Amino acid sequence: MNKKTLKDLDISHKRVLVRTDFNVPISSQGIVRDDYRIKMVIPTINYLRERNAKIILMSHLGRPNGVSKPELRMDPIAMILSNLLGIEVKKLNDCIGDEVKNFIAHMDEGEVILLENLRFYKGEEDNDPEFSKALAELGDVYVDDAFATAHRDAASNVGITAYLPSVAGLLMDKEISTLSGLLESPNHPFFAILGGAKVSDKIGLISSLMGRVDEFLIGGGLCFTFLKSQGYKIGYSMCEEGNLNVA
Repeated sequence: MNKKTLKDLDISHKRVLVRTDFNVPISSQGIVRDDYRIKMVIPTINYLRERNAKIILMSHLGRPNGVSKPELRMDPIAMILSNLLGIEVKKLNDCIGDEVKNFIAHMDEGEVILLENLRFYKGEEDNDPEFSKALAELGDVYVDDAFATAHRDAASNVGITAYLPSVAGLLMDKEISTLSGLLESPNHPFFAILGGAKVSDKIGLISSLMGRVDEFLIGGGLCFTFLKSQGYKIGYSMCEEGNLNVA
């Protein structure tokens, strides 16, 4: 698969916007319960720091639906990043606007900051061009390191690419290379294990894998729609009624 990666661009001394996937479980006390996704992007951050870039991290967290919600602020993520990197990672109070631009203008090279939850703005999930432009104004280069959200048509991973040089990050490159190898020359038996909550998010993936894999193993909340479509009782478990026929 042909793709431009972080290593194809000269990012030295530049403002680099990195789309990450920090959509991690957080307790009611504001404690990150699983920091695996955060740890996985550390190599990309270190690569950028070694080249004296100004690193601007951005992500969504949960489903605030365009409304600012205190329990979905990115502060707990910034704390974990600070501990992992051994430096202070400042979390800004917004993700666009003059205040954010002014802060970035005064960043030191090698400094890392984290923007506020992208989904506090409706324009993120709507892939709104104006929101995309507002994000693009914050950087010189865009790096996508959020494989788990790559299928979404959002401002921070699709719209923004119209306004900035855009490449895959180290984690994204690794994920794509691994998946490409599995699809192009898999060993058999070949099983696909799928989880998550929404069938609608997985239909395209399942369709593309049919004929390639020997069996699908479906778990998580995803399984209940499939079980109900086959006549099983699922009680009050989550189910996408509109996708029963598809399942």
